[in-house]
Amino acid sequence: MQAEPNGARLGNDVGARDGAGEPARKRVNPLKVRPVELTIPFYSWTLRRWKKKLVESAQTRLENRTRDTQLDKLSTQLTKLNIILKLHELMTRRKQGHFVSVQIMSRWRRVLGLNVGIGDFLRKHRHVFDVFPHPLRHNICCRFSGKMMGLYKEEENAVKKWELEAVKRIKKMLMMSVNGSLHIHALRLVRRELGLPRDFRDCILAKYSNEFKLVDLEFVELVDRDHIDEELGSAEIEKWREREYKKKWLSEYDTMYAFPINFPTGFKIEGGFREKLRNWQRLPYMKPYERKEVVRVRSCGGEARYEKRAVGILHEFLTLTVEKMVEVERLAHFRSDFAMVVNVRELLLNHPGVFYISTKGDTQRVFLREAYSRGSLVESNLIYVVRRKMLDIILMGCRHTRKLQAFDTNTVDKDNVVCKETEDAKGDGDWVIPMLESLSDRNTNDSLD
Repeated sequence: MQAEPNGARLGNDVGARDGAGEPARKRVNPLKVRPVELTIPFYSWTLRRWKKKLVESAQTRLENRTRDTQLDKLSTQLTKLNIILKLHELMTRRKQGHFVSVQIMSRWRRVLGLNVGIGDFLRKHRHVFDVFPHPLRHNICCRFSGKMMGLYKEEENAVKKWELEAVKRIKKMLMMSVNGSLHIHALRLVRRELGLPRDFRDCILAKYSNEFKLVDLEFVELVDRDHIDEELGSAEIEKWREREYKKKWLSEYDTMYAFPINFPTGFKIEGGFREKLRNWQRLPYMKPYERKEVVRVRSCGGEARYEKRAVGILHEFLTLTVEKMVEVERLAHFRSDFAMVVNVRELLLNHPGVFYISTKGDTQRVFLREAYSRGSLVESNLIYVVRRKMLDIILMGCRHTRKLQAFDTNTVDKDNVVCKETEDAKGDGDWVIPMLESLSDRNTNDSLD
């Protein structure tokens, strides 16, 4: 076997040498070349990412606020009362009488906002409704009980006695308006909150023509805005400030522009909050009935003073209501009249010690915190007492139903005697309850289909 030359064998080897005796370079595959890794030291100031400041929206603050369980419970109860009042309004519009068949009531579920069957709804409120068979058509009908009708008449009488007070409150609202006028539609939306009668346009605005005048049938104005009693030009909060100044011996500097603060239980006070609150209480602002000063938002402290003026207007508006409470959506109709170019809901959330927004029920309601104690008004009135009686009957539910007597048409016409009660008495409409249960089961089956 012929041996290969030494140079040829070494040329094919990796460690072969060239002719000069020096070691040959390695053959490198260009596809397998690794990139050069640069080791750069990391410094905290070279690659810093600035975090965006979290801005909480009004909805986020609404969900994370400190809850007042008593006012939330009251808001849920008022939702039930509003459903009963809507049903009463629908029944009074009918020309056939103040009763309606159960089949027609089942069509009003969406209008009333009911999420249960009409049979279950009537069975839960035995003290509110009377169920009876129609004498001619022999179908199941429903009407309000004697107790409830008596309370409706009592509320109407209280509203009539409240007439002069209602005139005074409409005057104060017109004085708070920048242009001296208000939309009649806006007043109609808060009619029940202000204690006005249903036909207040004829009973109050037209009756007191020497005080009010209608413009284009859409606006109401004061006849003589310049010559008004000084008592009407004073806000209700001025009485509280005077008591604080005299009884607690506080300085005029601390009480002249202050508001009563009442935080809910469990409210978390952060650092520096007390100092901000103290400075805000001393901040001067243009009061609701003043027209001497023009607040410029872009001036020094103008934005805070403008916001505090809006707080004063909302505070005065809530004190003019019967129950010191109103729906938040209704306040939007007075923004242009009261010159409140602010987000009303954010303004209410920024001052939890003055206002409280409850989201329980079908809508959002704002309460004046200083006016409530343990879920009830501190200073009640005639209309509030009657509405509280209505609410008590609704919350009674199915309790004490054995003592109910059948509806008697003779007792409805009397104002003093509303209904009679006997022990261990059974009403004539008790046999209809099983039929209502079958009707509610039928409605649920139809909804499932």
